[in-house]
Amino acid sequence: MKTTILPSLLAADPGHLAEGASLAEAAGADALHLDIMDGHFVPNISMGPAVVAMASKTVSIPCNVHLMLTHPDRYVDAFAKAGSETLLIHIEADCDVPATLEQIRRTGMRPGITLNPHTPAETIFPILDQIAEILVMTVRPGYGGQSFMPEPLDTIRTIRERCLQSRDLAQMTIMVDGGINAETAEQCAAAGANAFVAGTYLYGAGDMSAAITDLRARTTAAYEAHWSTR
Repeated sequence: MKTTILPSLLAADPGHLAEGASLAEAAGADALHLDIMDGHFVPNISMGPAVVAMASKTVSIPCNVHLMLTHPDRYVDAFAKAGSETLLIHIEADCDVPATLEQIRRTGMRPGITLNPHTPAETIFPILDQIAEILVMTVRPGYGGQSFMPEPLDTIRTIRERCLQSRDLAQMTIMVDGGINAETAEQCAAAGANAFVAGTYLYGAGDMSAAITDLRARTTAAYEAHWSTR
């Protein structure tokens, strides 16, 4: 299984977001990751549907949108109209999570679920058949540039092992975000992750294309070494 790499637009120059989105596409990214923060669910405010709309018009790769919102159900339609392909909400959000996932699916977007670093893997097991993607945070959500937390590695492994028990879930996308670089990405891949969001690491690289190629090669090798025969 080839892993996928998603630069996080949060780490791009905020005065040149269109150029940052284009850079990710030109460098060979599989998708563009956009973090939406409301200043309530997390202590930071970032971007909104207008930035997603700009990105979806600027690049042809998918827009992978992570809602760090207390009430994500109120904004599903807005992000669908903006051009999101995947919309991730938090299991910890203050909404009817299964109903919101179905709302996302009805718009034509891929529904995803996100777990904070200390949320047990088992909390998402009842809704695995409703989602197309899982995001495990490897930092406390809210700010870019944080250091990687190793504790969620066990969460990733537990989720991958659970997904492998079902033929329908065996190829589930398990994505990680937070402090991701070449070394931490390999650790996550060995634990069962197959998609990697990297902001500071990729946008800070002298050559984003080379960094993406290297990250994809390292994570694919690590994933296959531990999970290809499972």
